[in-house]
Amino acid sequence: MTKKVLILGGQGRIGKSVALDLATHNDFEITVTGRQKKQNLDKGLKFLALDLKDTLALQKAISESDLVIHCAGPFHYRDGKVVEICIAEGVNYLDVSDHRSFYERVVKYRQNAIDKGVTAILNTGIFPGISNSMVRQGVEQLDSAEKIHLSYVVAGSGGAGVTVMRTTFLGLDRPFDAWIDGKWQKVKPYSDRETIEFPQPYGKIGVYWFDVPETYSFAESFPASTVITKFGSYPDLYNHLTWITAHIFPRSWVQSPGGIEFFSKVSYFMTTISDRFSGIGVAMRSEIIGKKEGKNAKFCSTMLHENTAIAAGYGTGTIAELILSGKLSKPGIWPVERALPTNLFIEAMNSRNLKIEHQISFD
Repeated sequence: MTKKVLILGGQGRIGKSVALDLATHNDFEITVTGRQKKQNLDKGLKFLALDLKDTLALQKAISESDLVIHCAGPFHYRDGKVVEICIAEGVNYLDVSDHRSFYERVVKYRQNAIDKGVTAILNTGIFPGISNSMVRQGVEQLDSAEKIHLSYVVAGSGGAGVTVMRTTFLGLDRPFDAWIDGKWQKVKPYSDRETIEFPQPYGKIGVYWFDVPETYSFAESFPASTVITKFGSYPDLYNHLTWITAHIFPRSWVQSPGGIEFFSKVSYFMTTISDRFSGIGVAMRSEIIGKKEGKNAKFCSTMLHENTAIAAGYGTGTIAELILSGKLSKPGIWPVERALPTNLFIEAMNSRNLKIEHQISFD
């Protein structure tokens, strides 16, 4: 029988990328949802009008599916209702959640998912997502990992929509906990600029502390004493504007829904213009410092793609494919780095011709 996939928020930029990836590489029956139909769908996709507040309609849609993919962000505002229903109905679950608060809300259902045999994987996509698996691969290459340093740069809008802009500005709200020297310490968002060498065409780019799920989940997933996660934009003008927003503007502006919406829409308008010359690509760099065969070692990997949203579709679509084919099963609720083995990650990236370069060096 044809597998049925339900994509919540499937009309957004990321949701559409996930749907397109699945439709391109598989014969699944794919249904995307939204409160109302916004545009014509790609061939082969179905549409279901669905408001996530309508619990009975949501439960019915989930019960008729083999896999649910939650792409309806920002996840700062989402509760765990979708996950709870999936567990109750025995339906596997993926999401593109991009904030630690959502993980903290739903991880309490882990034992319930294990008991029901439901695989629920959070933080799939590009970052979080592919980035997490790059780090896992690096950690596994060393005998011990002492420090994780993960950096990202996105050109312009990244091909994503205004929802992703909202997520960015929501991340500037307040200081967050980072795992440094074996303890949780407060750091300010968009602080401590550092220049990182990314693959061309980006080269040296300034990156800043940013609160992403990896900042939290890596401390639980890996034995490293320090986890650094930093984000930057291209062109560099956007870094300076974001820094000003985080450090100069009144806190009430960044903390109010109206302020978030204003900054998000202005930024999205600006990127629709700058995308024409900056592109909408993404580059990531993972550096793991530790020991191998008694020597100080550093494992570094880099990834590059010309369209951030499409790469996010790869990250989620390939995991959906692995689950529905029976290759990946890990009952419980997990961040992606704890659910996806490196051998399957490599297989998945090869299937989309996405190359990840890596090298190891010794002091």
